[in-house]
Amino acid sequence: MITKTQRSQLIFAVPTVLLLIPLIAMQFTTEVDWDLADFVIGGVLLFGTAAIINLVLNKVRTQKNRLIICFAVLGSLFLVWAELAVGIFGTPFAGS
Repeated sequence: MITKTQRSQLIFAVPTVLLLIPLIAMQFTTEVDWDLADFVIGGVLLFGTAAIINLVLNKVRTQKNRLIICFAVLGSLFLVWAELAVGIFGTPFAGS
């Protein structure tokens, strides 16, 4: 059985690994061109999402409610990330 501490460490390791992917890719290709602002925004989004999911898993009692809330949080992350990346909604925050 995994403990709460191990679960939290795993949850916060995922954003770290995801942010390392473009950092490593930038060393090998010019196709990936992130600057400090990209990493900061990505870090805020990913670690903020991880913190919310960790909070939900610690505070919400039923498995069904945990699943629903976590999917809603992840869905929100994906929509915000897509808007910032390519501007699917056409807001002023779009990266295109």
